[in-house]
Amino acid sequence: MPKLHQRKYRKITKQILKRMAGYQQMSDAELQHQTQLLQRQVNGQRRNLKKVLPAAYAVVCEASKRVLGLSPFPVQILGAVAMEDGNVVEMKTGEGKTLTATMPMYLHGLAGRGNYLITANEYLANRDSETMGKLYRWLGLSVSSAVPQPGQDADQRDLAKIYQANIVYTTNSTLGFDYLFDNLAKTKEEQHLPSFNFALLDEADAVLLDAAQTPLVISGTPRVQSNFLGNADQVVKLLHQDRDYQISDDRKNIWFTPEGIVRMEKYLDVDNLLSHEWRDLYCHLVLALRANYLIKKNRDYVVHDDEVVLIDQHNGRELPGMKMQAGMHQAVETKENVSVSQEQRAMATITYQNLFRMFHQLAGMTGTAATDAKEFLEVYNLTVFKVPTNKPNIRIDLPDRLYITNQAKLVDSLQVVKQAYAQRRPILIETGSLELSVLYSRLLLQAEIPHSVLNARSEVKEADIIRHAGELGAVTVSTAMAGRGTDIRIAPAVEKLGGLLVLGTERMQNKRIDNQLRGRAGRQGAPGESVFYTSLEDKIVTEHSTRSVQKFARQHAQQQQQLLGKKSRFKHVIDRAQRFLANQQRAARFETLQYGEITRLQRKAVYLQRDQIMTATDLSAIIQKTFHFVAHEFVYHRGYQNHGETLLEFIYQNIDPSYRSATDLQLESRKQQERRLLQLMNDRLQRLHEQLVDQQQWLYFQRVTLLRAIDQGWIGQVDHLEVLMRVIKERSIAQVNPIYEFQREGQKAFDKMKTVINLKAVQNVTNSEIIIKKDGKIEIEFP
Repeated sequence: MPKLHQRKYRKITKQILKRMAGYQQMSDAELQHQTQLLQRQVNGQRRNLKKVLPAAYAVVCEASKRVLGLSPFPVQILGAVAMEDGNVVEMKTGEGKTLTATMPMYLHGLAGRGNYLITANEYLANRDSETMGKLYRWLGLSVSSAVPQPGQDADQRDLAKIYQANIVYTTNSTLGFDYLFDNLAKTKEEQHLPSFNFALLDEADAVLLDAAQTPLVISGTPRVQSNFLGNADQVVKLLHQDRDYQISDDRKNIWFTPEGIVRMEKYLDVDNLLSHEWRDLYCHLVLALRANYLIKKNRDYVVHDDEVVLIDQHNGRELPGMKMQAGMHQAVETKENVSVSQEQRAMATITYQNLFRMFHQLAGMTGTAATDAKEFLEVYNLTVFKVPTNKPNIRIDLPDRLYITNQAKLVDSLQVVKQAYAQRRPILIETGSLELSVLYSRLLLQAEIPHSVLNARSEVKEADIIRHAGELGAVTVSTAMAGRGTDIRIAPAVEKLGGLLVLGTERMQNKRIDNQLRGRAGRQGAPGESVFYTSLEDKIVTEHSTRSVQKFARQHAQQQQQLLGKKSRFKHVIDRAQRFLANQQRAARFETLQYGEITRLQRKAVYLQRDQIMTATDLSAIIQKTFHFVAHEFVYHRGYQNHGETLLEFIYQNIDPSYRSATDLQLESRKQQERRLLQLMNDRLQRLHEQLVDQQQWLYFQRVTLLRAIDQGWIGQVDHLEVLMRVIKERSIAQVNPIYEFQREGQKAFDKMKTVINLKAVQNVTNSEIIIKKDGKIEIEFP
């Protein structure tokens, strides 16, 4: 961040603090009236927001003191000023990001709708919209929560009311799915989302980096269920590791050996399993192999109520509704002998990368961002601004304690927990996975140490647990990401004991997450301490370090002295592994962005066409253009001919099933054939129009038939792109750029989709049956 910008932000902060003195003298009514005055100055134009920023921020600061009893510190105001200038603001844990966010949210709320605060989970969205909503409402702005209320289903929400608000609190997934469903609407009245004007992301790194590649997918029509699932599962259960299949050292890949292929051919009584004839069977054998030996129960998924539910490995949170793609989920269901769900085609999809790049203005806040400043700038055009703490940070970050084996590490760390518990000093034990949090909980039970386990199974419960993790005698076991967004309250007596002790049982995927964990202690100038207990058997080491490290760990696993000293040649092994993994993840996110950009351009074109149809008051020109396209394509390019289909057959199939002709249509010139097709299409259209004399009903009929054609074509294209991406990623193409291949094949498919859409539109317009009900309403039966 250039010093010039820092000086500018501090100058504006001083202006705000100076203005606050004037607002302090106002009555409540006078202060509330400032919102109307500011709205007049903004006049709905977002370019005017920066002009009123000092006044708007000063109003919010004074109002928050009166309504919430909270007065922002100068550093919080500084952070809010930086947010408005296109920054991800790094504010340490406990520095008051929730209150800081009220300033830019109020400012943008002055310009109207389309402003979103993206929180870490649904509990926080509901909590903050309620607590901070008191402030916005007091100042005359509307606020809502877009996530379901406790006990409410998502489809019970009043979306029209929710998205009418000036400020909307929501989560990234809720916003993403609402956007996708909004663009499947049949009428403008069914669309609720306003323009994407401003988004402020809490825990921005978790959304824009950690979850950047996560695709939001709306599934639709089911695929045909395969008969090979059961047979494939039975066969792979008979195989033996090293003889029939092998697993990579990082346990991420698995493959059949030649001997295993031969053995399966005997089991299944097939010749040449790798031939094209048995390709589908072989694909299901690969899925079954991965399901049985790579994907683990209670680590990757749980089974309850006859259903396989995926788990986020980092925080243990269940992911209801999410499924593995390309038949993998069905393979796991078969393995677990539960009801096999139907694999469905993707109707609409978007990644968080593309979702948030659509916003006119973006800002973020998090406890850790500086380590990934370059990627924030390259992908989202966001710079990182580090806000100083209100009080000096006096937390003690001890050097890592590195062991050879996991067992030695856990045993020694348990001694530290026992000492802290004996002193009644609170300790937060952070683990990198649900599996390890459960294991550590068992160790504490054996040691008769009462504790709470925080593994993100319940967002409400998790917030309550983390809130009390700083009390005397509290022992809390937590997964790395659980409890984000909730402060740990430190009891006064705890400060005399040295504050909260954060004990990490392993280093995480990157330094940013490590720093988040350390930041749990020593908030707001309070004392605290952090230390990581690590080993050469930690996941980050085994998966991303050299074989020599793993060989050393195996050879010295029984060594009496397990603690490796500061001068050990392995002292930087974890830092190197983290750098290696960070580079891999960064490259993967950039690759996903490149693939997503191709899909984004196609999605934008389709959604634009849908919007034009939904807002048009006369669709006759669009329909005539469609008729001409189809007629010309058939006659001159033979684009719709299947195996030499004649013109008469084409008319029967797509325009008029009752058509009769005394002449041989094939003898007509191309120009005559084109005119005949156009005449037949318009004749059918005219007969339908005679049934619907009401102009509004006629417009509705045309709109629905066209939108249905677009949606049918786009659903097929989305599903095709998903499959195409997987195929291109998995195959090795010599001398060919896979991104280029995807772009080339994707464009071909897009052009074909447009041809299909036009034909479906003709079929819908000319062959649909209109049923007029007694109350005057119409129903449409499509061909």
